[in-house]
Order: sequence, then C-alpha cells, then structure tokens
Amino acid sequence: MRTSTLPLEGNQVRLTVEVDEEEVREAEEEALRRLARDARIPGFRPGRVPRRLLEARLGSKGVREEALRDLLPRTYADAVEEAELDVIAAPELDITSGQEAGPVVYDAVVEVRPRVSVAGYEGLVVTLPRLDPTPEEVDAQVDRLREQFAELREVERPAADGDYVTVDVHGTRSGAPVEGLTADDLVYEVGTGGIAAGVDERLRGAVAGSRFELDAEDAPGGPARLELTVRQVREKVLPPADDAFASDASEFDTMDELRADLARRVGELRRMQAGVELRERALEALVELVADEPPAVLVREEAEHLMRDFALRLSRQRATVEEYLAATGRTGDDLAAEFEEQAKKQVKADLALRAVAEAEGIDVEESELDEEIARLAAFQKQPPGRVRATLEQGGRMAGLRSQLRTAKALAWLVEHVGVVDDEGKPMDRSALLLGTAGAPVETGDGGSGLDVGAGEAVTERE
Repeated sequence: MRTSTLPLEGNQVRLTVEVDEEEVREAEEEALRRLARDARIPGFRPGRVPRRLLEARLGSKGVREEALRDLLPRTYADAVEEAELDVIAAPELDITSGQEAGPVVYDAVVEVRPRVSVAGYEGLVVTLPRLDPTPEEVDAQVDRLREQFAELREVERPAADGDYVTVDVHGTRSGAPVEGLTADDLVYEVGTGGIAAGVDERLRGAVAGSRFELDAEDAPGGPARLELTVRQVREKVLPPADDAFASDASEFDTMDELRADLARRVGELRRMQAGVELRERALEALVELVADEPPAVLVREEAEHLMRDFALRLSRQRATVEEYLAATGRTGDDLAAEFEEQAKKQVKADLALRAVAEAEGIDVEESELDEEIARLAAFQKQPPGRVRATLEQGGRMAGLRSQLRTAKALAWLVEHVGVVDDEGKPMDRSALLLGTAGAPVETGDGGSGLDVGAGEAVTERE
C-alpha cells in the first residue's frame, strides 16, 4: 500500500491510497471465505457452499465489491496513521481505479484538525485580584460578623429599607381566603422583595397600625388580593466594633487581634482562589490569541457533549431538560446557542494548547501514561491491564495521550505567564496556593473555613 497527501483549501487534505493487486486478491479470498461461512443456499449446509457456486452467483464484480467493503475502511485507517493525519470528520471516498480489476486506487478527502497560531503566547500577562485585603475590606468582614450579633429595636418612625416589620398578611381570591397567602406576625425585612410586587413600596413610610390592600399579580398560585396590617417597626442595631464585641464574637480578646485573624483568613481564601483564577485567566488570554474560527464539526461535537452532560446532571437530580426549560422560561434554542458558544471557546482552548505543546516540544512519556491509566484503574476499581486493553481496543489511547499533553501545556502556560495585581504590580507566584499542575480545574472556592457570608442571624430583644 502506498499513500500520498495533498493539502486543499481550509483544513482539508486529499489522501490518495494505492492498494497492490496482491493485497486486493487476498481481500477477495477473505471475502469469499466469509461469504461461504455465512451464505444460506437451499441444498447446502451452512458453511458448505462451494466456492465456485458463490463466484458464479456473484461474478467477479460482485466478489470485488464484497472485498472492497472491508478493504477500504481498513486501508484507509492504516493510511491515516501512516500519513500522521489528525482526522476530525468522516472522509469522502472516491475510487479512481480498480473497481473491477487490478490495483485499487482511491482518494479520501478528509478534514483534519487545524494548527492555529498563538503568536505572542510567551509574553502573556494576566491580572489577579490582590491577595491581602485592604483595611476597608477587613471592615466589611467585621461588619458581616456584627450583623450576626445584631439586635432588633422597636422604633416610632416610619419604616425604611433594612427595617424589620411585623405584619399580618391575608390573601383572598374572589373574596375567599387563600391557604398559603395568610400569615400573622410575619417578620419581614423591608426592601427584599420577598412578598409580592408592590408590597415594599407600600411598606416604605408605613408605621405601626398602618393598613393597606393591593392586587398582587405575581402571588403564588396566581393573582390575589392582599391585605396587610403593620403591627410593629424595628431597626437593626449592630454592636459596636470594640474589644468587648471581639471577646463575645470570637476567641480573641481585642479587636486588633480579630481584625488580624479576619485579614489572614481572607488572604488564605484568596490565595486558594488565585490558583484557580490563574489557570482560567491564563487560558482565556491564550484563547484570545486565536483569530481563526474553530472547525464547525468540532464545535458541534463539543456542543452535543455539553448537552448530554447537562442532561445527565439533571437526571441525577431527577429532572429533565424539558422541566428545566419550563422552570427557567428558556427555550431549547436558547440552551443550544449557549452550549454552542461555550463549545467554541473550549475547542479554541484545545487548539491553542496543542499549539503551545508543539511549539514547546511538550510530549507525554510512557511513564506518565502508565500513571494516568493506574489512576483511572483505581477510580474504576479495575486492574490497570484491563483498563489499558479497553482503551486500546476502543482506539482511545491517542485521545488519552492528547488530553495529558494539553494538560501539560496548560501547566507550562501557568508556570510562564506573567502575573500582576489589579494595580499592575507584579505578584509573587510562590504566594499563590496552586493546585496540582495540569489537573482539571473545577471552579469554586474549594472551602476556606471563613464563614463570613453565612446569612444574617438576628437576635430579637424586646
């Protein structure tokens, strides 16, 4: 078998394959043996049909057609490997010679993965938020902690946003009370929009004893008539930020010690987040260097993968895509467009990382491949040899090697990208608490032990 390639427009290649006549004859022999095993002809037992009878029935043209059904896919796969083509779509085959006799020559027009330009990747600089909090940011953390120890104090003035009012709410439809829309002594924070549209506007300026009615079009279960009576107005009073508060709210005796601890924990949290943000922003900056549009076939495959993954995650929550769309008021087209845009970015990122890997000579050692297979085997609770055999039989070893290569390229990028804070000052890379280099990144804060946004626990004191 001989092969040659000719680049075409875009990212297409014409692969020409010539199969020797001897190999074609071997394929015809194998086709006849297979047909003899499988043929069902009256008067002959399965597998006992004479070869001459098969040849007579099929004719030389029929025998060759049967041989080509197996020969073309097999030789095409060998030719792609020999030519080292990274094919991303099914080929268009055209037999140019040998359909009836002699050597077989055919062309395969294939779409290959493009090589994109990432010129300037060596000088990329990303910006991260500063790691150490400002005094004002520490003040905000102290105020959040004070919120958890706030008291409610009754006031005589009209209610304003942030005040807590105690109200009786009675909801009716066609004059009949509605279950679920009636509550007495409901404590509600003005300005949060938690009852119905228009309620906050009426509560602002109300005093104890105020009573009003309004039509609530957005009430649960449909439009309803609401009657509200204000029983009490209270304001939230925060304790003073002094040493006594520090002693009551923490294990520290002074406010200075509490502030120092809050600053330390905020800094630790930011360092943990910075490792994730550095990888994300470095990759975003790299993708910005890619000017070419990604191949439609790769975008479509990635979008379909994202949709399947999304549907699977919903099913684990006992929900369907249709239920999700109904609950969010979105359409299938909206969701498809969102996944397509996300797929474009991910395909561009993959192409860009491949370009970096090629430019930097990054490759995957066999020992690294063995380690990844061992990791997969431990996760799947199977012997590594079985996992390797499954990957090889499914033709997935090349994909696994490619994933490891792009992960190493991302690790290289993270190690070499410039890092500055939001004031443009260079940051100490060693201060960032990075995760495992090249490991898949999952967004999120990863847990910090800093419980500064756990809601507002308000202590009521008469």
